[in-house]
Amino acid sequence: MIIRVAEQHLRSHVESLGLTISDVTRWWLHQANINMNQMIIQRLLGREAALGEAPIILDRYANTASAGSIIAFNLHNQDLKHDDIGVISSFGAGYSIGSLVVRKTG
Repeated sequence: MIIRVAEQHLRSHVESLGLTISDVTRWWLHQANINMNQMIIQRLLGREAALGEAPIILDRYANTASAGSIIAFNLHNQDLKHDDIGVISSFGAGYSIGSLVVRKTG
């Protein structure tokens, strides 16, 4: 259930800004379950994520709750180019979902 809800939320958020899913360079998702992240990304992209498209930090930090998406962002943003777009998102109990769309400047 959360996979469908997260996918719908993320798609709606990106599209509400006049962007498409293919405009997004990087997805920093909640780091609780690698299978869940892979399924959400596959539903969004229609394919598996390429290396670096949706970084996973579970092997290094395990489940860090909602901080995981921010840790993933911190560790995996230096290679972005000017105007690249990314999405930071965390999920919580009761199917609460928050997301932030960011654009690299400078």
